[in-house]
Amino acid sequence: MKLADIAERLGCRLEGDGAVDIVRVTGLQQAQPGDLAFLANIKYIDQLAATKASAVIVGDRMVQSAPPGCAVLYSQNPYSAFARALSFFNHAEPPHKGIDCLSAIASDATLAPDVSIGPFVTIGSGASIGARTVIYPNVAIGRGARLGEDCIIHSHASIRDRVVIGNRVILQNGVVVGGDGFGFATESDGTHVKIPQEADVVIEDDVEIGSNSTIDRPAVGETRIAAGTKIDNLVHVAHGVAIGKRVLLAAQTGIAGSTVVEDDVMMAGQSGVTGHIRIGRGAKVGAKSAVLQSVDAGGFVTGHPAIDHADWRKASVVFRQLPVLKKRIEELEQRIAELEEKLAKHP
Repeated sequence: MKLADIAERLGCRLEGDGAVDIVRVTGLQQAQPGDLAFLANIKYIDQLAATKASAVIVGDRMVQSAPPGCAVLYSQNPYSAFARALSFFNHAEPPHKGIDCLSAIASDATLAPDVSIGPFVTIGSGASIGARTVIYPNVAIGRGARLGEDCIIHSHASIRDRVVIGNRVILQNGVVVGGDGFGFATESDGTHVKIPQEADVVIEDDVEIGSNSTIDRPAVGETRIAAGTKIDNLVHVAHGVAIGKRVLLAAQTGIAGSTVVEDDVMMAGQSGVTGHIRIGRGAKVGAKSAVLQSVDAGGFVTGHPAIDHADWRKASVVFRQLPVLKKRIEELEQRIAELEEKLAKHP
């Protein structure tokens, strides 16, 4: 693909030879002639000067120090431009349209004529699958489940009964949507009685859920993941949780029951949220943080328990000095005790 064509499709300003042929997109250090690289973080500026790439995507305001002969594509968002450029060179072949003879599909299930259904897929009674949706082998889709158009469901995903999934949703391998929420009532004798989890789970349009993540079904109400949210691997969304639009949940995040996560929230890896609280719009949660109370819109919290990020940074400095501070306090206590003893002897 000619570099000029790539620049036009990305909406980038081109400086250099637009007639050069680009064969792949890769990183600055790995790039060779014929490659398109990118620079989105200024701390890697030294790698730009040494790259062998034929062209590089950089930010509009970034200082340009590309080597001689390396063309430059200027973008307002170089990371986004890089992601879109990768799609131009995606050679993965889509599976064939049609239904594999080794699948098991209920007679009253509704399938669009151009779906792709792999072997050992099971689709329950009353389920419906939208146009151009791809379902890879060994997927289980329960009774009455509804999947929209252009979805991609990877192997070993499980979509339980009556789950509703919108358009252009991607479920990676091993995702479980609609499993029972963790609900038990404790009897007077200490035994635990299971609370039936039979309410709704809704996944809206353009959601992606990473491998082995779980979205639980509640006893009442619904669990909902709103449009445009992206969920990493090994994330647990408990029963009755409401996730807003364009939320980002990194790996091993856990959100307890009936919590509300508003639009545009970002939660870093291994963070956790207790139940029945609200994370305000645009808030950020640092890695390994434990959120035990609601977070205001636009807030940034970190720590265990999570507090304002700026306060946590100051506290972390103090924490490292605790052994020294402890020793100083003990010494001061000893001196005070000695002074009190002297005063008692000589009032």
